Amino acid sequence: MEEEFLLVRADGELADEGDAVVRDAAAADESGQFEHELKRAQVEIGSAPASDLRSLTADLTRLRRELAVAAADDGARLVASGTHPTARHPRTTADERYRRMTETFGMVARQQLTCGMHVHVSVESPEEGVAVIDRVQPWLPLLTALSSNSPLRHGEDTGYASYRSVLWGQWPTAGPTPLFGDVAAYRRLQQGLIASGAAMDDGMLYFDARLSAHYPTVEIRVADVCPAARIATAIAGLARALVETAAREWRSGEAPSGERVELLRARAWRAARWGMAGELIAGPSARLEPRPAWHCVDELLEHVRDALDDLGDAATVTAGLAELRAEGTGAQRQRDAYAAGGFGAVLDLLTLAAADPDDQARNPV
Repeated sequence: MEEEFLLVRADGELADEGDAVVRDAAAADESGQFEHELKRAQVEIGSAPASDLRSLTADLTRLRRELAVAAADDGARLVASGTHPTARHPRTTADERYRRMTETFGMVARQQLTCGMHVHVSVESPEEGVAVIDRVQPWLPLLTALSSNSPLRHGEDTGYASYRSVLWGQWPTAGPTPLFGDVAAYRRLQQGLIASGAAMDDGMLYFDARLSAHYPTVEIRVADVCPAARIATAIAGLARALVETAAREWRSGEAPSGERVELLRARAWRAARWGMAGELIAGPSARLEPRPAWHCVDELLEHVRDALDDLGDAATVTAGLAELRAEGTGAQRQRDAYAAGGFGAVLDLLTLAAADPDDQARNPV
């Protein structure tokens, strides 16, 4: 898993200390994976590969804590939010690739200050990976809704649960993809997007689900960063179960639904707009009838039930979803915090403490 975080000063403004925080965290833990990001006020962690969700939670919690310590040492707070509630002018990290991105994509790159969570799930081959991508698409908006944690931006409520999704969708390669059918079709689209200039390289193929450029994985990229590691892990468990279920369907000869991209985008828009507070669309459906969000999650759980049981993930995922349902998504908790105490209360809610960032993010304001 990869998780992106904001760096914020005590006064709530952006702290452009990403390079220093990454350097200090890496010096304290050479085994950790810490990276800078597009903006100077961002940092990223990468977990070790894990087959057990409990070990994944422990790894994420450790890496978050170490990054929070490094941030505090550099005068910053580590904040788990898909967008910053008030900041307007993020500065780009001094990096040649990022400079080229900003030069090429203009305001889309200049205004990007979004933090997501990417889940890598191993596959046996690119052929299996493309088959998985073709089959998981209708379910991915539910992961966006469950993780929704970016309702506030530029000092106002956007009306969206995951406004990060809207901002990220401005990249020309972002979003759902058409039915590929095979690896050759995937590679043709990949090469065409790079040749057109819509992507500078493989790393800029910002599909909702893609073949990783560096690992033998399918990478699912639809989630906001989550305040609590336990919730992040539960969503990762659902993503893994979706991949496993899709791979089994492919091996058994079950065809994908092949839904049009426009309808996949409609599903994604509903998830970004209302999160778990509205009605969503679950799975392949000819009628595309919106239904209560938690009813759709129940359908998702039924769809992946065998995989969850076989992988030993059912209890962890169920517990995480129960906690999420009881306490609310990040988006709902941000709105509640803002109503109670303004933007300062929102940042307090989302700040990951060096002592135990996961417990800090769990406590309601």
